[in-house]
Amino acid sequence: MRPIRLDMDGFTVFRQPTTVDFTDTDFFALIGPTGSGKSTILDAITFALYGTVPRWGDRRAIANALAPSATEARVRFVFESAGVRYVLARVVRRDGKGAVTTKHAGLEALPHGFDLARFDTGISAEDMGTVLAGTPNEVDLAVQTVIGLPYEQFTKCVVLPQGEFAAFLHAKPAERQKILVNLLGLDVYGQIRERANTLGGAADAKLKVLGEQLAGMSDVDDAALAAAAAKAAALRTLTDGVDRIGPQLDDAAKLAVAAAETLTGLDTEIDRLTRLRVPADAGTLAAGAAAARSAVTAAVDGARAAEEREEKLRGELQAAGDQTALRRLLDALGERDRLAAEAATVHGTVATAEREHAKATGALGVARTKAKDAMEALEAAREAYQTAVAVDRATALRPHLRVGDDCPVCTQTVQVLPETPHEPAVAAAKAAGDAARKRSDAAERVVAEQDKVVRDLDRGLAAAKAHAEQVDARLSTLDTALDGAPAPEALRRDLDAIAKLHSGLERAGAEVRKAREAHRKAAGAADKAEDQLRAAWKAFDAARDALAAFGPPPADRDDLADAWATLTGWAGTAAGERQARRPAAVGAVQDAEARVTTVRDDLRALFAGAGLPAPGTDPAREAAVALERAEAAHRRIEERRAEADRLRGHRDEVAKEAQVAKALAQHLRADRFERWLLAEALDTLVDGASSTLRELSGGQYDLGHDKGEFYVVDHHDAGLRRAVRTLSGGETFQASLALALALSEQLAGMSTSAASLESIVLDEGFGTLDQSTLDTVAATLEALAARGDRMVGVVTHVGALAERIPVRFEVRRDARTARVERIGL
Repeated sequence: MRPIRLDMDGFTVFRQPTTVDFTDTDFFALIGPTGSGKSTILDAITFALYGTVPRWGDRRAIANALAPSATEARVRFVFESAGVRYVLARVVRRDGKGAVTTKHAGLEALPHGFDLARFDTGISAEDMGTVLAGTPNEVDLAVQTVIGLPYEQFTKCVVLPQGEFAAFLHAKPAERQKILVNLLGLDVYGQIRERANTLGGAADAKLKVLGEQLAGMSDVDDAALAAAAAKAAALRTLTDGVDRIGPQLDDAAKLAVAAAETLTGLDTEIDRLTRLRVPADAGTLAAGAAAARSAVTAAVDGARAAEEREEKLRGELQAAGDQTALRRLLDALGERDRLAAEAATVHGTVATAEREHAKATGALGVARTKAKDAMEALEAAREAYQTAVAVDRATALRPHLRVGDDCPVCTQTVQVLPETPHEPAVAAAKAAGDAARKRSDAAERVVAEQDKVVRDLDRGLAAAKAHAEQVDARLSTLDTALDGAPAPEALRRDLDAIAKLHSGLERAGAEVRKAREAHRKAAGAADKAEDQLRAAWKAFDAARDALAAFGPPPADRDDLADAWATLTGWAGTAAGERQARRPAAVGAVQDAEARVTTVRDDLRALFAGAGLPAPGTDPAREAAVALERAEAAHRRIEERRAEADRLRGHRDEVAKEAQVAKALAQHLRADRFERWLLAEALDTLVDGASSTLRELSGGQYDLGHDKGEFYVVDHHDAGLRRAVRTLSGGETFQASLALALALSEQLAGMSTSAASLESIVLDEGFGTLDQSTLDTVAATLEALAARGDRMVGVVTHVGALAERIPVRFEVRRDARTARVERIGL
């Protein structure tokens, strides 16, 4: 796996979108102050691939991926494996209740030649590659297939916890054994040993249960089997005997039932014949019915006579004339007399109205003349008032006039001075005008009042004339209609005669209804009598039909009493005959019951001989059930014996399994197989590490081990063997790195698929190294990068080491977010 590009948004300290581009990078360093977020970049890569991070401590603690104030975190990782580029994305989100879950996870294989700049400018559907996974579970499986390493091995092969391997280099043999078991996953053999111990214990427990089950089958020995077989044989003999005697019992039982039925039937016939009784009213019902029929005939005759009388009166009433027409003529004559009187009154009213109207019209003319005169007087007063105004104006000039002067009005010379009046002329003219106005207004009021009176009289006169015309028209119509009509006295005589006929007709109708009611009652009584007679014959027929099987004599249908006498006489004779046959029937029943008792005794003896209680009502079934139970008991013994044989075989198999499990657990003891396996793994590990160390140290050192302790062979010092505790800091780093690389190779070899070890990142603190050791470490890393088989990365905040690495990613953090800047080639 070789990183290409990493995009983060909202992931822990990277609250804002951040991109780390590893393109064309073989040797890089993540630099920056402590706590700036250098290791978070490695966490993002691991999280994108496996959904968790080693330092979180719990694979379910995905809430650590979110920045404290963020609701969503996105990580997109582009990497290359075996020449193919892939893009992997994971999105986690916090819901309203604070729960954090993975909302999206996906893995795609990118098309060949895909331009990564598309992630910044926008991706179209044509840019999409092959989708390999679309859910978190699918992504976990697909990543392991593509990279070839599970999560635990990836964090030891690609992101190396270097300090742990330095501790491994200097550890004691027992501690180193634990580290190898942990790193190489050799604890699986311990798990196998524990599983074998568990299986051995389970097998022992199963053997105990099988022993108890076999002990509980001690009652299925040969004696029990023989006893069950003997009991089944005895019951087969019983069923044979029952099959032989059973038909005899059935025959005897049938004969007994038939004899009992014969006796019962005879007693039933005697009881039915002797219980026949003649009803008490058999002799009176026929006479009552005849009398009722005679009453009906008399009622019919009475009703017919009443109807004839009613019909006669109805004819006379029809010939007497139309009562309604006569009443209308009489009413019309009365209305004519009333209208004649009304016409005289109305015409008088019209004459009076005409006189009053003429009088009011004359008064209106006089009032109008007076109003005209008053108006003319008012106009004259108005003219006098204008003249008076002029006079008063001239009079006002007089005090200034002198004889001989020119008049200011007419310009003539004043000859004589006129006298000056004592009162102004306007005052007198105004008083005269006011009086004339009052007289004119009074005259106008009188005209208006008289005009209103005339209009009211006009309306009254018109109404009186219209009423008179209506009365005259109605009188003319009535005179035409009543021309030749009879006098009122004649009409009243005819109406009285018709009224008498109506009264007689009503009485006749009442008589008809009374006669019909009498007929109805007589008919009801006759129907009741007939119903009683029919019911009596029906009772007789029912009694005779009940005895029809015995052959009763024919009945006389004309005389109910005689029919009952004939039937009861015959019934007494028939009952006597049956009483004579009863003793023989009783004897037949006793003989049949004795035969049944004899056969039952034979069956009881058979059941007693077979050791069974006396049989019930169905001996054949009881014998068959007992035989079936005995055979079932025999089969159960045989089955339990077979089950015991099977359990013994199973017990032997379980015993073998327990022996194998215990032997396997003994062989896999930690002081045996595991120690041997760790020794072999350590040999392989040291061989690989020695080869790597020789290459890293320029051929100076080889690595070896003896009795659990590591040492190096210094070829620059005549092959001197030195304990690893004597190595300098740089030499220790080289040896530790060689062991780390060798162990990562072994872990990759343990993967189920081809592992892609195309990069390695050392997240190790270098701040404690001196300058000389730091130079050695830097040279070692440069040599490792120069091999060209892996991308090499380090996480450090040591500037001297970072400056020797060609590509540096500087990580800085402010109060809001962390940022990454690429420095170098």
